Amino acid sequence: MKKVLIHTLPVALTFTGLLVIGHAFNPVALKGPDFLKSYLILIFSFYASVFSSTLFKESISKTTLYGMALIFILGVVKLINGVILQKPVGFLLMILTGELAVMLSVYLYHFNKRMQ
Repeated sequence: MKKVLIHTLPVALTFTGLLVIGHAFNPVALKGPDFLKSYLILIFSFYASVFSSTLFKESISKTTLYGMALIFILGVVKLINGVILQKPVGFLLMILTGELAVMLSVYLYHFNKRMQ
């Protein structure tokens, strides 16, 4: 339960930022820079909570892994939406590439800890 609360804080921070920055509650409805700002806030705050929990010797739970996957899927949905509408998606593609690298390293760390 403690881990769920730790990872709920970044999501709550992001949705509060969505209301302030984009005046919307749906991240897919935001356009361009507003979506990128809210998406970067979500990524950095969520991964900060993940890395802080690993620093405190907490194990990475399935909830954490599902949260990372859902954040990545949100970015992929927005990427597909941008490609269909023929909008520039270069920054989002770079962010997703970096996120994929970090996510794979966290998955590998999780599975290595599980094997030991």
